[in-house]
This record gives sequence, structure tokens and C-alpha cells, in this order.
Amino acid sequence: METTKKIEKVIIVATDLGSFPNTLSSSLEELRELVKADEGQVVGVVTQNIEKFNPKYLIGTGKVKEIKEIAKNMEVETVIFNDELSGIQVRNLEEELKLKVVDRTNLILDIFAMRANTYEAKLQVQLAQREYQLPRLLGIKGWSRTGGGIGTRGPGEQIIETDRRRLLREINSIKKKLKKAELNRENAAKKRRESPLPNVALVGYTNAGKSTILNRIKENTGRDVFVKNMLFATLDPGIRQAKLLNGRDFIISDTVGFVSKLPTKLVEAFKSTLEEVKNADLIVHVIDSSNSDLEIQYKTTMDILKELEVLDRPILTVFNKMDRAEFEEMIVPQVPGDKIFISAKKDENMEVLLKAIEKNLGLSYTEEKLLFPFSQAGKLNEFLNNFKGEILEYNEEGTLVKATLSEIEKKEFGDFIV
Repeated sequence: METTKKIEKVIIVATDLGSFPNTLSSSLEELRELVKADEGQVVGVVTQNIEKFNPKYLIGTGKVKEIKEIAKNMEVETVIFNDELSGIQVRNLEEELKLKVVDRTNLILDIFAMRANTYEAKLQVQLAQREYQLPRLLGIKGWSRTGGGIGTRGPGEQIIETDRRRLLREINSIKKKLKKAELNRENAAKKRRESPLPNVALVGYTNAGKSTILNRIKENTGRDVFVKNMLFATLDPGIRQAKLLNGRDFIISDTVGFVSKLPTKLVEAFKSTLEEVKNADLIVHVIDSSNSDLEIQYKTTMDILKELEVLDRPILTVFNKMDRAEFEEMIVPQVPGDKIFISAKKDENMEVLLKAIEKNLGLSYTEEKLLFPFSQAGKLNEFLNNFKGEILEYNEEGTLVKATLSEIEKKEFGDFIV
């Protein structure tokens, strides 16, 4: 007999002050999507326009009473704030409401804990969770969240009552494990850097369609990346091999999506993974054209790229989901470099995207014939291992090969070109 999973009922709370630079309505909509991504159901909404935060509850006491009234007959279990709460504020609110209280940062950490699949991603979430909890021990010490549900997932759920020293020991232990995991990833990244194949990194706001783009242009033999219309549907980076229109291969990677007010500790924890972007020869910034806050989402991503110190790389801006956008009403931000408009879901303008990638990689390819003397068998093997060359014939002088080469590659193998 199948049992239906109980959906956690949630009241969401937001302030105009905490929503900036987003509008209160768009910030609430994003919070709704985050709750949905964490498998919760929003049954009530409370908002407040304030000039400054209340140090005891963040919001006014009248709004706290309003939350209690809504929660009475709705079987509400959790109240989620769009703003970051201190440990003392969490304690005060929970004592007053007799409900679990979670802030936006804890909600995002919870989603990451649920979606992390690789060993390194799980460690990164553990680190971010513990560093989030560390300054909040004063407010939530003595109360354990081991009951499950939103805000309690992942390995961090049972350490609320531990003392500061134990928490610090765990943080140090995770950092050591992360260093080993990062070393393994760096070795893999080093092999990719040594490969003659150019690297392209997809970046952008969460749910902008990066994974759909990767699935559209990767080689058919590659496994599809998970796609769902949900914030943070994919967390672990996907790396696939794809082919340009001229037949040349390249590596394309899908990185974790960004979101406004992304927790600082989470950015720091995932920085090592995000630094994969530094290995890219081209950054493809994907934007959801149908989103009314695309300017803010664009700026959010660019700010994080600036923090990663990769703005010196060529950036191709891709406005995706044009099938759902009103082009005449779009406010297109000023962007560095080229910009194109596509719909990955509808498979529209994907050839335009591939042409733009080829152009922005700065690689001009031509088809060349190369003759490798029999005395250079080692060089021929090296060439065939790294390039998709076609052997045309064996003659008295050696082996004649046909291949598509970039200007740099033509210089490297210039002695063999005929």
C-alpha cells in the first residue's frame, strides 16, 4: 500500500525593506518557488512595509499576532521569513508562535542539502549549514530540530544543541575532507585544461534553462542532465562533450544556479566548484527572458562572476525562454560582448547559439591536409588521439590525414601541413 507524503504547510513572511532590490511582490513569488522546491505548500502570506527591523521579532508585534491567527485553523507547521533572522529572533518567534521558524538562508541551505548528490557537494552543504548555525547557538541552544521537514534536512539537523567548540571541530573536520575532495576535482580539471578541447561554462540565475541548453547541444551519447521547472533543480555541476557546427568538439559545463540574496556562506562553500568557471575559455550567461526581474537576475549573476574574478573572460549573453517572453516589453540590460535570443525548450535558434559559441571562443577553423612521415609515427598517434582526423591514404612519403584545425593548432602542426 502506497503512502502519500505529507506536504508541509507554510506561512511566508516578507518585508519591503528586506526585499530590496527586488519588489516585494517579485520577492514573495521567488520565496513561494523556494518553498515549492523544498516540497512545502504556502497557505498564508504576511507582508509588512517597515523603515527598520524590529530587533525582537524582525517584524512588528501586530504582524506576529496576524501570523498566529492565520496559523490557528490552517494546520500550519512552519513560518518562513524572506529575511535573515538572528538566533535570538528565531527563539523569540518560536516561543511566541509555538511553530517552527525558518529564514530564507536556512530554506536555501535545506534545498541544497536535499539536492546534493556528489560527495563534495554534500560536504559543501554541511560546511555552509554549520557555519550558518555557529553564530545562532545563543538563540537556539537547547532546542533540537530533529523532527524533520523544512529547515531540518541534511547532516546539520542534530547539532543544534552541541557547544561551540564541538561545532568548530566539525567545521575544521569538514574543511579537511573538502580539501581532499577538491584535490580530486582539481586533478580532473587539470586534465580538461590539458585537453585541446575548448571549455565553455553555462552560468546564470537558477531555473534560467541552463540544463535544458546543455541537453540540447551535448552529444547524443551523453547522459541527460536532470531538468525540472523548479529553483535549484540541479545542484551538482554537469560536464558534457558537445560539437560545434564545424564538427569540432568542445566541453560544456552546467554550474549551480544563482539566486538573489544567495547566502554568503553558501557562495563561499561552493566557491571551489564555482571556480570551475575560471577554467572556461568562454562563459555563457543564460537569462530567463520571461522573468519580469531579468535585470536584477542579470546583475545578481554578474556580481557573483565579479566576486569570482572572471569578468576578464569572454561572456556570451543568452536570453532563453523567448517562447514565453514578450520581446516588445522586454527591458534588455546593457551587456558586454554578444547577445542572442533563443528558446532551448522549443529548440529555436540553437544553431545560432552554436555559431555564437564558435565565434566567441575566438577560434577560426579551416580544413587542412597533413602528411606525417613514417618516422613520425609517434606524432601521428598523438595527433589522432587529440583530433578527429581522417586518414586519407598511405603513400611512399607517409600517412596523409585530413582534419579541421584552429589557427593555434595549425602553428603547432605547421611542419606537417601540405
